[in-house]
Amino acid sequence: MDDTTVVVTGASTGIGAAVARAFGEAGATVVACARDKDALDEVVSDIEAAGGNATGLRADVRDEFDMERLMETTARDGGVIDVLVANAGISHGTPGEMPIADEAYSVFDDTLRTNVRGVFTAVKEALPHMSDDARVLVPSGSIARDAKPGMGAYAVSKAAVEGLARQFAADCPQTVGVVDPGLVDTDLTGGQGRDPADVSQLFLWAATDADSDELDGGVVELKAWKQATR
Repeated sequence: MDDTTVVVTGASTGIGAAVARAFGEAGATVVACARDKDALDEVVSDIEAAGGNATGLRADVRDEFDMERLMETTARDGGVIDVLVANAGISHGTPGEMPIADEAYSVFDDTLRTNVRGVFTAVKEALPHMSDDARVLVPSGSIARDAKPGMGAYAVSKAAVEGLARQFAADCPQTVGVVDPGLVDTDLTGGQGRDPADVSQLFLWAATDADSDELDGGVVELKAWKQATR
């Protein structure tokens, strides 16, 4: 992936950190952002120690000016953005213990502001710096399509962000798709699921080899990657 510039939001932990490392190991120039600068610096150090090229910028997807600065800095320093992984997301509570009727207004608002508006802002600010054949990857999960008790605003946000990805796909020449890695062991899942490193290659495949017609406006799952690469 030499001469490829990849932006990963929410890159300090979990899927974002694993994906940033994977792109770095594959030879891409990685620009990683998160709110936790110390944790972000560790990810960047890991990429550089492995021989990769990475930059970490503290940025909050809830702030459109942060996203504007992030994308403009990336384009200025590394040329066009080839791949955006709009990964940043939060969940206020324990999975399965967040009934929607009990959600505080502040929790509901911040969850959607981060998980939906944050993706909107990241993609919107990246698009002017992307070529027509660039790709945008939006992580999601089956909870977006198959409601389960106690998943609260987080489930709502994932359903909404999949709709957002479809609309960007309909309106933009770039390929915009949802990547569903299944249940992954992160802070958002309470430690359940696969190791993030184990699913990071799914994102590399989606960014490079996945059929663009199937990805654009669609959902690429772990099973599709395994079938294509076995």
